[in-house]
Amino acid sequence: MTDQEYMDLAIALAEKGRGYTSPNPIVGAVVVKDGAIVGQGWHHGPGLPHAEVEAINDAGDLARGSDIYVTLEPCNHTGRTPPCTRKILDAGIRRVFVGTEDPNPFVAGGGIRFLREQGVEVQVGVSRTRAEVLIEDFIWYVKNDKHPFVVLKCASTLDGRLATSTGDSKWITNELSRGRVHELRHWVDAILVGAGTVKADNPSLTTRIEGVDTRDPIRVILDARLSIDPDARVVTRESDAKTIIATSESADPERRALFQKRGVQLLILPEKDGMIDFDSLMARLGELGIMSVLIEGGGRVIHSALSAGIVNKAYLFMAPKLLGGDDGVSMCRGKGPVLMKDAVQLSRVAVESFDDDILVTGYLKNS
Repeated sequence: MTDQEYMDLAIALAEKGRGYTSPNPIVGAVVVKDGAIVGQGWHHGPGLPHAEVEAINDAGDLARGSDIYVTLEPCNHTGRTPPCTRKILDAGIRRVFVGTEDPNPFVAGGGIRFLREQGVEVQVGVSRTRAEVLIEDFIWYVKNDKHPFVVLKCASTLDGRLATSTGDSKWITNELSRGRVHELRHWVDAILVGAGTVKADNPSLTTRIEGVDTRDPIRVILDARLSIDPDARVVTRESDAKTIIATSESADPERRALFQKRGVQLLILPEKDGMIDFDSLMARLGELGIMSVLIEGGGRVIHSALSAGIVNKAYLFMAPKLLGGDDGVSMCRGKGPVLMKDAVQLSRVAVESFDDDILVTGYLKNS
């Protein structure tokens, strides 16, 4: 196997931790000796051993004189766990192959530099692009004043409708597409919708994947007037994840007290164009340690998020259906640009199919 193939295996191992490690990044590691894989590991969650430690422990005595492939620069500081660089030295690792440097400016390069100073050969940048995409949310968070990495998900007909004129939207996409959406929910820290979605669909906003021990995201509801039903599922559904309502100063004090009594956390934020200001909201969510947010809102929320320029990545599911009219619920509800050159542009576009459904994934310019 080549260096890239070993690193690709480490990346696949890291994916096993997706959804469980926040606010830490997902990391995978592989120990190789004489062309054979002798140890494998990945980070399972905060406070638990890092990927390098897992892989070296898996290799046991075979780690001495071996190489280790790790998707992210080994840490050289003591946090909840001891530094991985010390574990690498004590295990007698000969060479270290790193996918990408730690993006945190306070620690970037420190682990690599320390290992080299101790006489360990370190090569950096093996499968760099894949290693960086693996932790794109973490990279964005630490480099942008702890603002969350924002993912927009939308399911529409081919003519861009989220629902019929009566509001009926069940189901636009098929079961396989909806399964991917639950994977997205499992991966992120928080899911965000508007009050209109709560009123129309009364969703639980939980994660359900058969055979997987999933984690529910924190539920964030945009509701400037606290107009949703206090008995809505997002408030009453039993879950380890809390519910946050982003509201405004104009919300009725009695309603505030009612929701707080139900265990809801309220964020009092300014409004902009009749909606909660997204910049203020993202700053507050970042302060709460929320590293990634999935927007599943309706047309107004999608329009506001795109207009605010906060979206990093989009997942656009399209079903092979046409409503064939102009009276359905549009994907974006609000005023768009006058010129085509000002349209929101996606880059690094990828296309997948889920039976007859199509998923278009892409990044926005601000990413």
